[in-house]
Amino acid sequence: MTRKIRLLAVILLVSSFIAKAQQIQSPDGQLILSFELKNEVPFYTLSYKGQPVIQPSSLGIELFDDQWDLTDGFTLGQTETSTFDENWEPVWGEYRSIRNHYNELAVTLNQEEASRHIVLRFRLFNDGLGFRYEFPEQPNLNYMVVKEEHTQFAMTGDHKAFWIPGDFDTQEYDYTESKLSEIRGLMETAITPNASQTPFSSTGVQTSLMMKSDDGLYINIHEAALVDYSCMHLELDDQNMVFESFLTPDAQGKKGYLLAPCTSPWRTVIVSDQAADILQSTLTLNLNEPCKIEDTSWIKPVKYMGVWWEMITGKSSWAYTDVPSVKLETFDYSKAKPNGKHAANNEKVKAYIDFAAENGFDQLLVEGWNTGWEDWFGKSKDYVFDFVTPYPDFDVDMLQDYAESKGIQLMMHHETSGSVRNYERHMDQAYQFMVDHGYNSVKSGYVGDMIPRGEYHYGQWMVNHYHYAIEKAAEYKIMVNAHEAVRPTGLCRTYPNLIGNESARGTEYEAFGGSKPFHTTILPFTRLIGGPMDYTPGIFEMDISKLNPENNSHVNTTLARQLALYVTMYSPLQMAADLPEHYQRFEDAFQFIKDVAIDWDDSRALAAEPGDYITIARKAKGTNNWFVGTTVDENGYQSVLKFDFLDEGKKYIATIYADAADAHYKNNPQAYTIRKAVVTNKSVLKQACAPGGGYAISIIEVTDKAQTKGLKKL
Repeated sequence: MTRKIRLLAVILLVSSFIAKAQQIQSPDGQLILSFELKNEVPFYTLSYKGQPVIQPSSLGIELFDDQWDLTDGFTLGQTETSTFDENWEPVWGEYRSIRNHYNELAVTLNQEEASRHIVLRFRLFNDGLGFRYEFPEQPNLNYMVVKEEHTQFAMTGDHKAFWIPGDFDTQEYDYTESKLSEIRGLMETAITPNASQTPFSSTGVQTSLMMKSDDGLYINIHEAALVDYSCMHLELDDQNMVFESFLTPDAQGKKGYLLAPCTSPWRTVIVSDQAADILQSTLTLNLNEPCKIEDTSWIKPVKYMGVWWEMITGKSSWAYTDVPSVKLETFDYSKAKPNGKHAANNEKVKAYIDFAAENGFDQLLVEGWNTGWEDWFGKSKDYVFDFVTPYPDFDVDMLQDYAESKGIQLMMHHETSGSVRNYERHMDQAYQFMVDHGYNSVKSGYVGDMIPRGEYHYGQWMVNHYHYAIEKAAEYKIMVNAHEAVRPTGLCRTYPNLIGNESARGTEYEAFGGSKPFHTTILPFTRLIGGPMDYTPGIFEMDISKLNPENNSHVNTTLARQLALYVTMYSPLQMAADLPEHYQRFEDAFQFIKDVAIDWDDSRALAAEPGDYITIARKAKGTNNWFVGTTVDENGYQSVLKFDFLDEGKKYIATIYADAADAHYKNNPQAYTIRKAVVTNKSVLKQACAPGGGYAISIIEVTDKAQTKGLKKL
């Protein structure tokens, strides 16, 4: 049962025009939030263990066609302070139970000449701050059109930052590590090509933004509970080191349409002097509303394979025939000439089903099964897919029966090609088709520019669409994995059928020229702060030319690091992305993918430094077994792992999948070793990680002494 405790009575304070600073501390007293009005403008500051984190930063919202902006002219009304403490259990997650404990300050600000008011609500947790704007229902502040939100985050210095360019349409960029002052000079090279992109500034960056100060503070800026509002980016004043919110506009340049009573999303600052604390923060989830789905029994983590990587690499195609264009209303596929490269055909899908079933997977994703792929991209085509009509070589009923006979479910694929109006027209029919044919999860995609034309992926209109799709899917008991959607902000707490997102540069880019080797040492500090990512790990063949001679891409990782990603890149939706024949070549390493859990009772960040290395241990749900993963950058790393997270007095068998001594992500990525040893909570492992490498460990509790026969103690 969830425990909710209101510990402090509401305190009402009446302030004069010259407002004294209001303060609250985090429950552990290490963080202090201060708020005050200066010349009728609201400001806040944040400190951690006596060190400033956010210097005085102004707050406000600028409106269109309004005599009074919500930026100044304020007097202080009542203030309320309170404390909240609960424990709640996620449907799936990194922890069996999550504590939601904060002190709160709610400040009413009056604009007396306009006869209206707003509320600023601050919540201070032990690991950071969340705050938002609230607009109570009132006669003189009802309909609002946002011109810009002016929320500032004033930094204390020229911090090291891990950033991607601010963009209204994509997050699929490699990260750049630099000083804040260097962002402007590096922006041009940081903006690499994408199917749809709209960068907006030479100093604009995206959240979640990870930084490290010279005095050793780790600072993360993001947002939580993005609902009916535009996605926030950050614009840097690089003379003063002040970030200011920069909302995604609509086709008319407007940033949002609000109707009171309503709120903004939470603006978040996570801070610690330990990098591992950032990885273990649950602040983003805690700022979201509790689960709104009454019966969640149908929502379950999924380990899956896919008819996908061979299309990504160019070995096969999504399209059934090679014609320049099709009109779905009139084109007769039964008379079309097959191109011979279409992957989603009956025999191949059956072979994938067989392999997935033999190796204990739950589901199989099949892309390119439905008509329309011949001219799906880049044509601004409205009626591009109908989401229910298969190609001639894909027998929906037969394949579903075959999958069911093998204990496998098929995973649906809905690519919209950005034609959102078309998707919404077909959504009920598409979801009902899934229910009728036994599909309970869908990978949706939003590749390309938006229709309606001029809208952006991260504007309010699209944010509302993604939310609508999740709610509609819940009506049909369908789990959603949205690709190219807005970056997550913890909404999976409220709608746990949002079981995954892409919303960042995933494994597919390893077949599009490659990603920087340090990429997976940064994503858990940035993209994963908002929720799990469908990163699609598990690539064993790094030379893409062996799949497609015309593609000279190289996957910048060792094989051992690919195993580690199943632990370090948290997701309840984990894919073994490579081809079955590649796993058959390395069956001993593939065993880890088969064994690793996807739902957890506990998680520990054991060692971490953004851009360098991450080591995480997770305890499989309902067991006493643990899994460990380490991912490192291009410089390699000497890991020292203490097993003190294990239960005292118990023995475990650790199977260690590590880089070989001569492994290297570029010239020897498939060199690995596997060894077993007996470990206890007193054991210590010293393990060298190759450049771009890492290691993975399965740790299984010993229940019979015979299990340890012939094994040495570590």
